[in-house]
Amino acid sequence: MKGIVFTEFLSLVEDKFGLETVDEIIQKSDLPSKGIYTSIGTYNFSEMLSLLLHLSEKTSLSIDELLYTYAEHFFGVLVRTYGELLNRYKDPIEMLASIENHIHVEVRKIYPDAELPTFTVLEKTDNKLVLEYMSSRAMYSFGLGLMHKTFEHFGQKAEITLDKIKSDGTKVNYTIVKISE
Repeated sequence: MKGIVFTEFLSLVEDKFGLETVDEIIQKSDLPSKGIYTSIGTYNFSEMLSLLLHLSEKTSLSIDELLYTYAEHFFGVLVRTYGELLNRYKDPIEMLASIENHIHVEVRKIYPDAELPTFTVLEKTDNKLVLEYMSSRAMYSFGLGLMHKTFEHFGQKAEITLDKIKSDGTKVNYTIVKISE
């Protein structure tokens, strides 16, 4: 997992829960990296799981809630860092439908060794999109948060539901319906 995911996660934890919480979850996690991350480095996903687990224990928030909150924070990073890529789109449905065949292609140009989830468009109209998400990491709540922030970015609203195809969350279908105002 790319280091920027770790550095931004710890930044969020510090902002929301304080530096003491950052130190505590790093200490409890007993990480091979010792919690020292660079944005361009690559680290084992098990470190993120450990940090999430200890933060969940500390805050009494579920891992899904933490991942959703983190996605809201991380979307801001994406806007600041890759705004020109996001600005190529005029509609959130179009942008989300292009994750696999455009956005992830661009990400791989920057981070060739990035391990990204797979998104397959199952259904698409002007106002509805059904996406299949597959990832061994089961970070579907992170994806859900990014999708909500995508609609917010475009000044639009949507009803987004998810259906776990596999109970462990490694395969999920998102149904996204744009709400007309």
